[in-house]
Amino acid sequence: MEIENLYKLFLQHPTVTTDSRDVPQGSIFFALKGETFDGNQYAEASLQKGAAFAVVDDPAAVTSENILLVDDVLKTLQQLASYHRQQLGTTIIGITGTNGKTTTKELIAAVLQKKYKVLYTQGNFNNHIGVPKTLLQLTAEHEMAVIEMGANHPGEIKTLVNIVQPDFGIITNVGKAHLLGFGSFEGVIKTKGELYDFLRSDDGTVFINNDNEHLKGISHDLTLVKYGQQPADDLLVQGELVECNPFVKFRWNDSVVQTHLIGSYNVDNLLAAACIGTFFTVPADDISTALAEYMPTNNRSQMTVTADNQLVVDAYNANPTSMAAALQNFSHIKVPHKMAILGDMKELGDVSVQEHRRVLEMLASSDFEQVWIVGEEFQKAQKTISVPTGFRSFLNVDEVKTALAANKPKGYTILIKGSNSTRLTVLVDCL
Repeated sequence: MEIENLYKLFLQHPTVTTDSRDVPQGSIFFALKGETFDGNQYAEASLQKGAAFAVVDDPAAVTSENILLVDDVLKTLQQLASYHRQQLGTTIIGITGTNGKTTTKELIAAVLQKKYKVLYTQGNFNNHIGVPKTLLQLTAEHEMAVIEMGANHPGEIKTLVNIVQPDFGIITNVGKAHLLGFGSFEGVIKTKGELYDFLRSDDGTVFINNDNEHLKGISHDLTLVKYGQQPADDLLVQGELVECNPFVKFRWNDSVVQTHLIGSYNVDNLLAAACIGTFFTVPADDISTALAEYMPTNNRSQMTVTADNQLVVDAYNANPTSMAAALQNFSHIKVPHKMAILGDMKELGDVSVQEHRRVLEMLASSDFEQVWIVGEEFQKAQKTISVPTGFRSFLNVDEVKTALAANKPKGYTILIKGSNSTRLTVLVDCL
């Protein structure tokens, strides 16, 4: 089926779903395939639940004139999203990076919403399925969109930017994450830089942290709008950390803002949002208000106070760069009793033991009263280093829950940090 013809149907039924368990009335169901499922099998059922049409790529699934056959459902979904984006011509900012991209995306959206009608990626739906589904939520009312793009293998950002076709772009940073997929730190830089490559070929504009030498090194032949903490003549926005105990107070240009974010590493994210807001003529007072009002969610730099403890929950994701930043920030928080519960960092490949050992070395020189490490990778690394007696090691989060049930810490400020798959967020209810 031609994209133009499918688009006409989409204009009549502008809701898409890829989940046969959630089929809004009058929607279009895209029968995607995964490792353990084949959406083609649910095409007819989606119509019975209220879908107007189903898009399939298995001829055997075509049992009704409302079931539309295409060569590849995923590619069709992506092509439809890109076509829709082209028809509307909405100004789009594309964002990627190793750390901070979701928080930065939400800060940018919060700032821009003070002046514009903005669509932005919800949660972390930033992959080959989430990005097109987000684009298909664009309407003529949206004046701008902020689209987050993630990757854990080479070429993925290139695929996503070709779908999104952003007018502006920002890479928050590049760091050691998904090394198993990228092969090396250089592979991370090259893949994230695919956003720059697209904008370079399309006369786009890049917002860049002028302090980041890795990003400056790949920013040639681009129109740059700069921000940073180090003073320079050509910065649109310059700022610095004022204090972080535990919440960030920072200055940008002539404004000082108290935020609800934990972690000095968030200053760069805040400056990025202030820079983009300034570029798009959002009044300075509105920018400051948006940044002061923003409340973090999704277990990213969140402060949670329980009956017994104060928790710094940063357990949505973890890699060597973000782990080091979290530990450095936590060490600067001035509280009587500190404890760290850290989970494995995933997808590090051959350097996993080495990177986990580096974290243990940082912990060994810290002033934390208790350190609990969780997971097989930390256990492997622990065998290569002598750690203080205050360390406790657990194979998984269930073992931690058992230990907490027997002897819960009280009166502590506790950092909880690890990859999402270690499930450390379940400990919040135990502490």
